[in-house]
This record gives sequence, structure tokens and C-alpha cells, in this order.
Amino acid sequence: MAAAQGRLSDGAGGMDDAKGTEEEARHKGSHNGSNPSGASGGNGTSGGSGGSTAPPAFAAAVEALRAARLRPQIEVEATPAPKRLAPHAYALEAAVVDGDEDLADGRLVLLHDPAGHEAWHGTFRLVTLVRAELEPEMAADPLLPDVCWSWLTGALQARGLTYGEPSGTVTRASSHYFGGLSARPSASQIEIRASWTPREGLGGVPDTAAHLSSWCDLLAQVAGLPPAAPGDASVVTLPQRRGPQSR
Repeated sequence: MAAAQGRLSDGAGGMDDAKGTEEEARHKGSHNGSNPSGASGGNGTSGGSGGSTAPPAFAAAVEALRAARLRPQIEVEATPAPKRLAPHAYALEAAVVDGDEDLADGRLVLLHDPAGHEAWHGTFRLVTLVRAELEPEMAADPLLPDVCWSWLTGALQARGLTYGEPSGTVTRASSHYFGGLSARPSASQIEIRASWTPREGLGGVPDTAAHLSSWCDLLAQVAGLPPAAPGDASVVTLPQRRGPQSR
């Protein structure tokens, strides 16, 4: 799986180096079309922090993530979480897979501060990084950032999720090669970094499984997959995607 690397910010005070955490020990096995339960041990120990001392609300939120059932084209596994964003954190990485090729990849981090966080307006926060390769012509579309942000908010709304304090960035990057690398074709990439506060339900626990499913809907859209529910006019897929990237 191509892990999403780079600097991961919660968009509401605090950031951590995602690449550094990915160099630590991680779980092997991915979960194609099943649940992201690659983490073993206590409540979020391998995908983040907490262990047996994790608060009940955080433990329940993590267990819901592990039990979520996702569409078969998306492989999800637990990965070490950032250590400086919140007292408790659990992280997942995912890739949209077509055979041996990755069409898009991303990282989702669940943060929890039992004391609450002024910028979050809650005790939980979800932070994400999603990226995919694009055709240069598509990357040059001036409306692309707005469209990509609407995919994120639309994915949450399509599943009836209530959330607050959304923030983030949509970045387009292009690479052009020269000299000894001139034979390589130009490459363009779209990257979505975002965070939001999920509404807390019974027992102060947000519906993390539904938020994970909506995040996977976003990944699928960025990868150019058809919607999981045919006929849903609210889902718009990305046209003119660059070909699959080698894993």
C-alpha cells in the first residue's frame, strides 16, 4: 500500500510529522473489502495511543473503526498515529486498488482529548490527507479545488453526518523533468488535507464507522471510481485521471 506521507495538520491548532510515524513499526496485513482491524492489543495501541488506559469513549470509537465494512476496492490498515496532536490518537491508511495498482491513497487520524479542545469545539477530531495523480489538463482547471472540497463535505452530508469546524486545503502540484530525467512525462497531483469535528452521540462517542465510510467515498471519488450507490446524482467522479500508479 502506498502510504500517504507528508505533514499532517489538524487544521485547528497542532500538527505532526506523518512521515516520521510511518517509519516506525507498523501492522502488515491489509483488509480488502473487510474491516481495518489490523491493530492488535489494547484500545488503539498499534494504530495510535491509549492501550488499556484509553477512555471508554475513545476505545468505543476505535472499535467502531475496526469493525467498519468498506467497499472492496479500498484496502485499509492501521498505522502508527501522530503523537503530539492529542492525548489519544488512532490512525488508518488506505489505498484505492485496481489489481496491483494504487489509484489514490490517504490517511485518516482520529484524535481525542477528554478535556475538550477549544478549537475543535468537542473532544474528538478527524484529520485526513488524501491524494491522487491527475492529468495535467485536469489539474489546471481553476474550479478543481472547489470541486474537491465539495466532494469532502458532500461525502459527509450524503451519509447524514453532522460535523463542525471544518477546515483544510486543496493543493495542486505539477512536476516537470529535465536533464537526465527528461524522459519522464510531466506529472500532476491533487492533495486534500482537512479536519472536522464529528458530532458526539450516545456516551459521547461519534459514529466513527460512518465517518470512515464517508472518507472512503471521498477516496473513491478522487480515484475516479463509480459511485457505490448507482444513480446517486450527488456523486461526481473525477474525469481524465492519470493511469494507475505502480504499488
